[in-house]
Amino acid sequence: MKLSTVVAAAFLVSAGMALPAHAQDKPKAKAPAKKGGGDMTFFVTSKGKGNGADLGGLEGADAHCNALAKEAGSKRTNWKAYLSTTQASGGPAGVDARTRVGKGPWRNAKGVVVAKNVADLHSPKVNINRKTALDEKGQPIKGRGDKPNEHDILTGSDPAGMYSTAGGDTTCGNWTKSAEGSAIVGHHDREGLADNRHSRSWNSAHGSRGCSQDNLKASGGAGLLYCFAPN
Repeated sequence: MKLSTVVAAAFLVSAGMALPAHAQDKPKAKAPAKKGGGDMTFFVTSKGKGNGADLGGLEGADAHCNALAKEAGSKRTNWKAYLSTTQASGGPAGVDARTRVGKGPWRNAKGVVVAKNVADLHSPKVNINRKTALDEKGQPIKGRGDKPNEHDILTGSDPAGMYSTAGGDTTCGNWTKSAEGSAIVGHHDREGLADNRHSRSWNSAHGSRGCSQDNLKASGGAGLLYCFAPN
């Protein structure tokens, strides 16, 4: 075999082996950065509607969730307020909050999963607390120890996310009252006057002192809501 043939073959082998290494030297394309709120399917409203617990019913509450989400840059348009309603005399059947939020999982504005599914959402494992229950812009909600305390979140629900059958007004007239009445609230920070399961409940801590804005403030609230995007 001629020397030139051997040299040529060696050069081809060397070049072939070098190609993969050369390819690895090429810079990898960077993945596009995620925009804030893109994966958000859960938030606490940064403000109430301003008329106490009169939200305009479920329709008005849902509209409030959607308006705030849109202002924050969310592309989702099917936000639902986590609220239950009770059956009025001769009226339609009550609605359970747990049936309004979809199947999960749900993430806050920073992408943190607060619950994997409906069962998880209503279990001791739920990841809703002062650090994760953020508003639509990813900001924390004032809780116990802050001024003012706004940890009372309107729900009208029992711990399982269903409307209460205990009797009396538990939804401020199905979210149409702003004076007399009461509504069940939860504590987004999972804290209260006592260290018990009611005070630690994110969705069913106690009843409000009334339905007006002033009465909601008096017990540590501001007429705030939990909002979920069904998926």
